[in-house]
Amino acid sequence: MTTENLKIIKLEVKDVRFPTSLEAHGSDAMHTSPDYSCAYVILKTGKGTEGHGLTFTCGRGTEIVVKAIHSLSHLVVGQVAFEIFKDFAGFWRSITSETQMRWLGPEKGVIHLAAGAIINALWDLWAKLLNKPLWRLLVDMDPEQLVSTIDFRYITDVITKEEAIQILKNQQSKKEERIAKLTAKGYPAYTTQVGWLGYSNDTILELCQKYLELGFTAFKVKVGENLQNDINRLKLVRNAIGYDKQLMVDANQVWDVEQAIEWVKKLSEFKLHWIEEPTSPDDILGHAAISKALRPLGIGVATGEVCSNRVMFKQFLQADAMQFCQIDAARLGGVNEILSVYLMAHKLGVKVCPHAGGVGLCEMVQHLQMWDYVSVSGTMKGRVIEYVDQQHEHFLHPTFVKDACYQVPKAAGYSVTFLPETIEKYEYPSGSEWERMFSQGLFHDPRKVLKRMSSA
Repeated sequence: MTTENLKIIKLEVKDVRFPTSLEAHGSDAMHTSPDYSCAYVILKTGKGTEGHGLTFTCGRGTEIVVKAIHSLSHLVVGQVAFEIFKDFAGFWRSITSETQMRWLGPEKGVIHLAAGAIINALWDLWAKLLNKPLWRLLVDMDPEQLVSTIDFRYITDVITKEEAIQILKNQQSKKEERIAKLTAKGYPAYTTQVGWLGYSNDTILELCQKYLELGFTAFKVKVGENLQNDINRLKLVRNAIGYDKQLMVDANQVWDVEQAIEWVKKLSEFKLHWIEEPTSPDDILGHAAISKALRPLGIGVATGEVCSNRVMFKQFLQADAMQFCQIDAARLGGVNEILSVYLMAHKLGVKVCPHAGGVGLCEMVQHLQMWDYVSVSGTMKGRVIEYVDQQHEHFLHPTFVKDACYQVPKAAGYSVTFLPETIEKYEYPSGSEWERMFSQGLFHDPRKVLKRMSSA
């Protein structure tokens, strides 16, 4: 392949939204009516191979992430792909430390979501160029090469490059054995699909039965809006699934620290495995206080889905503020930064159980968790991947769960390539499905609002 063939000649970005609010899919105490969406990046090379990446959003505001991606595009367009991969940590630092754009973060918020979408597209491109699924690309790298993709700035007080390389070397001997086990059985999943806050009791019972029949042994329910309603819903779910199954709850950030402790104590009769996002996602010491208070009840704290960067994860881990580390494939600055969190969590003895469920998140996190099993932790014990049965049909190579286990992805890439018809139908606001919903009055057409404003 020539250098010109491997040059990234164009970056496109699409605003893709799905009307999940119409049926309360994804509803929780904080996000009561989300429309699951994403900013979707397409990197085009002279060779014709494309890299696809995304960052998850909840509808309104996706257009802001799209603008931010365009603002960063000059850093990647015109670059030769394998030159980026030779110094991926250096490129990662350049895109997250762009001299003017960094002020908008730094390394957090919209600008970090935008950087993550581009980085995810680059990893997808790399895996496709080598004709490997991403998990296999990561597993096949020698320790030095993999660690070379990580920017260790700000985290060397917890883990150094040398320590990270040694962790990976320690797991080399039985990698093939673990790959065989993973390929044969898959990776265990839990479901949140039964527990969205906007669902009726009948829907909850119907879904509990469905997922029990599919072999699921771990379930998660949204809580935090009303204590008595939480008690009633958890009683409903426990009666449906029994006390031999694992049950987790998720408050999605709505409580103060003391409120969280008292509320969860009142739910402890339901034998909860963890409370997720009990308070502000930025409150590291608050999470530590909640963890300490709930430890005698056997209830752990899980958080991380909106944790901004590796530095905050470092402090959560140092402070014993999370017992379950929930990386998000689209919240952090792409794969490079996520790898560093896995390595820190391993060193400090905290289980990683990824957040998933939003558009493309299940597709992406399966690759990361499988790499962790093969190359880092060497175990699946106490570890699960979240599973939500939404939007998978829109991907060329969707997540496949069998017997409550994620099956190993076989297609090259990061599994987030949309089907062409998905873009045609759900690109916002001009996709055919959005045009239909606007005409039916299900949603307001933003173009009409802009037109009225421009003519005023």
